[in-house]
Amino acid sequence: MKAILMLENGEIFEGISIGAEGSIVGEVVFNTAMSGYQEILTDPSYKGQIVTMTYPQIGNYGFNMDDNESIKPFVEGFVVKEASRIVSNFRGKESLDEFLKRNNIIGIENIDTRKLTKILRNRGSMIGGITTQDPEKLKQMIDEFEIVGRDLVKFVTTDKPYQFKEKLFRFGFEKRKIKQIVENKRVAVIDFGVKRNILRYQCEVGFDVYVFGAYTKYQQIEEFNPDAVFLSNGPGDPRGLDETWIKEYRKIIERYPTFGICFGHQIIARAFNIKIYKMKFGHHGGNHPVEDLESGDIFVTAQNHNYAADEKDSLEKGFKITYKNLNDGSVEGFMHKELPIMSVQYHPEASPGPHDAEYIFEKFAEMVNNS
Repeated sequence: MKAILMLENGEIFEGISIGAEGSIVGEVVFNTAMSGYQEILTDPSYKGQIVTMTYPQIGNYGFNMDDNESIKPFVEGFVVKEASRIVSNFRGKESLDEFLKRNNIIGIENIDTRKLTKILRNRGSMIGGITTQDPEKLKQMIDEFEIVGRDLVKFVTTDKPYQFKEKLFRFGFEKRKIKQIVENKRVAVIDFGVKRNILRYQCEVGFDVYVFGAYTKYQQIEEFNPDAVFLSNGPGDPRGLDETWIKEYRKIIERYPTFGICFGHQIIARAFNIKIYKMKFGHHGGNHPVEDLESGDIFVTAQNHNYAADEKDSLEKGFKITYKNLNDGSVEGFMHKELPIMSVQYHPEASPGPHDAEYIFEKFAEMVNNS
């Protein structure tokens, strides 16, 4: 079946339908990872977005039940050059097309993803849509769609608190083992769309992990009385969350040792009135170089965000910059100068991507021990 991808500027790409039939709109972004498409599809941070994979062949090792980063895919749509019909992996249970169909995700293949990526790099992320039906109706849907300033967290956060006990999956040949740093200490995770591997790492360093919904008040956290708080990754514009909730998060952050990743990093910034700005096309992929400003070490990270905290404003509001992106100089992490608060913009838990930065979870546990 034929399908088309349409951008807000009128550009049209004709291709072949994969996955579900119908029409969908979202913010079109590109991801430079060469593998890990299952983790990307099931990352709640992609809610509201249509993901274009720059690597040309996707799906060749199939899908399994173990590598999902959440309960289901949250992407609005999926764009690839070639969707492999062959599943060549002992863990693979279904193909990309089967996975998308089963989860009602609309996709398109056989378009020039290189051209599309160049457009997004030059023009920035754009609203777009995929349809197997009426292009005119799709154009209207694109014109009416807005993602800036929207609260997308409500679509991905947990409905009720739960305890998470699962540790990291290991093949057995890994060179580095995560150290257990803490014991009998509880971390309250504020779920803005948390990835499972983030929770696994926190279990690995010794925390008893309890997950709470994004709209949890300070009083509820106080009644739980955790030893630490973690603010998770999540989708969309952090400026879309109501100021009432930001004030609740500020009380939580000031009361407990706190660590934030990606969206959680931005929420910490908002809680301290640090300016958040929208990037041109964001960072999405597994090959972003980051410098640790304290040690001078450089490592490669997984990233997935369209927003960033302003560096000058961060310094003026009581933070020191700990990590910077070597491609564009944007802030990749900071730490409060007085309070036990640390956060990073990148994803140290990988899935997908390199594991260079996984030591960050040990640093968080050490900070809790020392608080």
